[in-house]
Amino acid sequence: MSAWEVAGWVVVAGCIFVSAVLASIETAITHVRRSRILALAQHPSEGDEPDGDQQERLDTLLGVLDQRRRYLAPVLLLSVISRVGGAAMLAVLAYRRFDNGGAWLAVAGLAIIVFVLAEALPKGWALRHTETHALRVVHRVRLLDRLWIVRWPARGLTAVAERLMPRRRDDGDPTVSEEELLAVADRALAAHAIDEEEHELIESVIAFGDTLVREIMVPRPDMVVMDAAAGIDEAVAVAVASGHSRIPVTGAGVDDLVGVVHVKDLLRVQQGACDQTTVADLARPPRCVPETKPADDLLRDMQAGRFHLAVVVDEYGGTAGLVTMEDLIEEVVGEIVDEFDDEEPMAQPLAGGGLRVHGRMPVDELNALLESDLPDGDWDTVGGLIFDALGHVPDVGERVEVGGHWFSIEQVEGRRITRIRVGDGERS
Repeated sequence: MSAWEVAGWVVVAGCIFVSAVLASIETAITHVRRSRILALAQHPSEGDEPDGDQQERLDTLLGVLDQRRRYLAPVLLLSVISRVGGAAMLAVLAYRRFDNGGAWLAVAGLAIIVFVLAEALPKGWALRHTETHALRVVHRVRLLDRLWIVRWPARGLTAVAERLMPRRRDDGDPTVSEEELLAVADRALAAHAIDEEEHELIESVIAFGDTLVREIMVPRPDMVVMDAAAGIDEAVAVAVASGHSRIPVTGAGVDDLVGVVHVKDLLRVQQGACDQTTVADLARPPRCVPETKPADDLLRDMQAGRFHLAVVVDEYGGTAGLVTMEDLIEEVVGEIVDEFDDEEPMAQPLAGGGLRVHGRMPVDELNALLESDLPDGDWDTVGGLIFDALGHVPDVGERVEVGGHWFSIEQVEGRRITRIRVGDGERS
């Protein structure tokens, strides 16, 4: 074998080695998570404080990840050059020794070697050690970007490639969808990176963005109101009996809301013994919102406007209910019960099987408890679901089957369904 052929084989081996190194660099930089590197830089784990060099590498890697496409371009260009160069050199060597047939066989053999040694092996290794390898090679990536002989051809060819790609119209969709965020939370729960309570909180926050005010408001029949002409002592008695700190004030009826009175104002006036003062004199202007307003928008409005209660109106301008800041927060963190709350739970398991639920219970919450798929419609509550299924106001004891479950009416107040027993099959 001549010296020229020896040099040629060295070039082929060198090209394979360089290609393997670049493949591992590409994989590490592509797959390392910026959020993880940022966490390591800002909040290192206890007992694993980074030294000066490690901290500098973390900061450098964050800069590279912020411009990932720019820094990967030289890596990809050199990777292509090394593979094409190795294949060309091997073809020349094989042709000189074996003619055309040998050249093709040599190139096919090189493809197998490149796949194993310069693709599968380095990329698989980099995927198993993504963070440590990215920190190890980050300075090499920066060095390649500083070499103008590599940088400018890489950027020029990248610009040409971008011009050849069809331009995608920006439709305003988020980069990460809610489904992807939930999938990440599910994986984190499965890996025990977060606990069940944190997972439920993430789900609640995401669902809160799709919740409308009408789904969480106190409906009109359950509203506690006081007449505008009521005296201070009478108003204080209503406030004490209801346990509410803010109460809507009505004129001719519930649809004629003249304001909202604060218990603090009532007590202040009561201490002054102003017998001629009425509730209407203390009522503050009401804040009204449509029932289709997103709950997260209302929460921000309440924070900005510094109010805690809003009257919910329907499309005809009538009073549909009211919503408080506590209602909005409970939608995210769950029920907030203090020592004065004495509310009937929305759902109670029964000793004989099944559930007893309130007619106001949201259908999606019952779906979660039953692990079922009750039908959707123009209703939000279990009571609305039963009204739609029956087509009339039910009597106590009446039963109906919906979605494979039997619903037995246990209590009706006026035209409202207030207590329902839910079970499977005829036992309910």
